Amino acid sequence: MNTTIDTAVIVIFSAFVLTIGMLFARTGRNLKSFFAGGEAVPWFIGGLSLFMSFFSAGTFVAWGSIAYKHGWVAITIQWTMCIGALVTGLYLAPRWKQTGALTAAEFIRERLGATVQKVYIFIFTLVSLFIKGSVLYPVAKLVSVSLNLPLVPCTIGLGFFMIAYTAVGGLWAVMVTDILQFVVLSAAVFILLPLSLDRVGGFDGFVKAVPDDFFNLLNGEYTFGFVAAFVIYHICYIGGNWTFVQRYTSVDSPKSAKKVAFLFAGLYLISPVIWMLPPMIYKVINPSLTGLDTENAYLMICKLVLPPGLLGLMLTGMYFSTSASANTALNVVSAVFTNDIYKGLINPTASDTQLIRVARGSSWLFGLGMIGIALMVPAAGGIVEVVLSISSISGGPLLAPPLWALFSKRLTSRATLWITGISLSANLFFKILAPLLLGVKLTRAEETMIGVGLPFLLLLGYELWARSKESVAQEYYQYLMARQQKRDDARAESPEETLAIRKQNRFGLRVIAGSLAFTALMLCGLSFLTTEGAGITAVISGVVLVLALIPWRAAQQVQLPSDPQQIEKLINTNL
Repeated sequence: MNTTIDTAVIVIFSAFVLTIGMLFARTGRNLKSFFAGGEAVPWFIGGLSLFMSFFSAGTFVAWGSIAYKHGWVAITIQWTMCIGALVTGLYLAPRWKQTGALTAAEFIRERLGATVQKVYIFIFTLVSLFIKGSVLYPVAKLVSVSLNLPLVPCTIGLGFFMIAYTAVGGLWAVMVTDILQFVVLSAAVFILLPLSLDRVGGFDGFVKAVPDDFFNLLNGEYTFGFVAAFVIYHICYIGGNWTFVQRYTSVDSPKSAKKVAFLFAGLYLISPVIWMLPPMIYKVINPSLTGLDTENAYLMICKLVLPPGLLGLMLTGMYFSTSASANTALNVVSAVFTNDIYKGLINPTASDTQLIRVARGSSWLFGLGMIGIALMVPAAGGIVEVVLSISSISGGPLLAPPLWALFSKRLTSRATLWITGISLSANLFFKILAPLLLGVKLTRAEETMIGVGLPFLLLLGYELWARSKESVAQEYYQYLMARQQKRDDARAESPEETLAIRKQNRFGLRVIAGSLAFTALMLCGLSFLTTEGAGITAVISGVVLVLALIPWRAAQQVQLPSDPQQIEKLINTNL
């Protein structure tokens, strides 16, 4: 691994990613442009960024470990994300855009009140730090194993790198690097897969050598009940997680918000098959991995079959695509703190300059918290245990009530707090206290079904009771007034601000195009240096270069009208 070519690839790509963040240092004029891209981000950029933010959260370590141990069921589990995204695109994403809120927390305050918002902000921040801190751990582990460096210094160093470009550049910096990482990682996997199959005698040799149950749709503790519960969970998670809501609110219209979710669904229909085959193939090559060592299966197959240069490319993509999830969460947590705590509760009259300063400072603060959590993951049993446990405990109670409130005019703030409190308490009891006090330990399927099923049953029960009383929540009327005020404020937006936002977005698209062209040149250079896979590397280089034309042409189509009447027409079109 420690060859000159691999090291050069990692250093060059890392420096390039940090440079991208610095390019956006002066583009964030206010919270709307810093955290929501001026609410004019192209839908295909938002969809790819959403995919990378979700896909990279443990794909190589957590899902790679499951694929190595149990086979095809790792793909089955990830297909539940496709179903969740389809439901989100049909019903939830456009609803979020129609609220006019900058963040999910802002919608919660307007619809369910400030008390509910404060409680949810506390829980969301805590959960995000744990989940995304755990995502930083596999990045550090990959670097540590591949470069033979101590785990703790790797965790701290990568954490600081992650914080740097997120704090400086805001949402556009995160999205641009998401797109770049998607392309680099896709290219690397398309090179990795045929080389991996060659090692086991092709696809036929692979199929004949694996265990009999390796291609079962369900396997081990991942039963039909678990998968069914995971479908419901991912409807809540993709449709209601505050990190992903930001992708639906940052586009220009409800129709575009739908497209963001549908693009995500399409990618998650195809990608799990491609991404999960390498660790499954490694099961044939080395079936002896046990315990937490199975988390290294993806890295092991990369080190075995990829030649110098291409190995550095794959590892670089793995490092930074996995950290993309943490970057996105960091941006959202900072947005919630700045927009909903500092501006909403502490200093409502803060200037744009003050708010941007707080936004960048809070990114550093929460980023340091993620680093601390990442350092504790090994003691908690590894990333699979951490991510799935936290998701089953907090997912339903935290995400279901706000999603219900998108459609219900009867849900009150008091009912929301009771439902959230009861659900969280029950989940924590069965996860922590029941094994100690009663000797009862739920299976993964039972844990997930209770976690997502209980809050929905409570919400349904309350909705039916409120409907029988023909009652409408007072908070609902307040929300309607707040939404109308947002539309009035949008119409009053200054022509200068509209132009600045559109210039920022055109600049972002051009940076994406330039980044893809740079990646194509890197791949082209590697095709001359590598000992294996030169032909497919050259072909992928050409494909990436052609793809660079898409954001470049989109940038050329961004209108920058100078006439005030044209600007007003553009504003009204997006309301």
